[in-house]
Amino acid sequence: MNADGSTRQVLPPTMTADERTDFEAREREKAARRASEVDAIRRDRNLRIRYPNEAAHQKARLAALDDLKRTLHLSQQRLDALAADKKPLLEEAEFYVGRAMPTRLKQQLDGIDATAEAQRALIQNQQAETLRINASFDAELARLRQLWAGAPPGSLRPIPAAPAPAPVSAAPAALSPASSSAVR
Repeated sequence: MNADGSTRQVLPPTMTADERTDFEAREREKAARRASEVDAIRRDRNLRIRYPNEAAHQKARLAALDDLKRTLHLSQQRLDALAADKKPLLEEAEFYVGRAMPTRLKQQLDGIDATAEAQRALIQNQQAETLRINASFDAELARLRQLWAGAPPGSLRPIPAAPAPAPVSAAPAALSPASSSAVR
């Protein structure tokens, strides 16, 4: 009460521990929802600024895929080089048909096989990454088309997260000391 008898403020009854916990949980939920909405608006605005048109988006997609294409090309060249390295060893191994192959020759062949298998696994991972990047850009493009058509930022559903590709593991032989020393 003020000095003149008017009400300054009305205090609600003190909350119990359970009521306080529920109230705080609701407040945290509201704050998280507000933060999520603000974040969605910011993300959509940044997306529109980064890609003002479809050509800019396509250029970014091609730039993202360019590194993967180069890496795929290098991996394929490495596989070709391994095949070329293996050819004379296979010709030498023909002399030992029906007999025990020398340890050095067997180790060299095993080393090349293990390295080639690791390169194939790397190529598969790179191809899976290419698919993931394309899916991400496709989802982004669908969202951008709606934003370019006039949808207000933050009003669209979130972009679904593309599942990460499962990495292909190389054969355990690729990690053995015998095969790595044979390649040297």
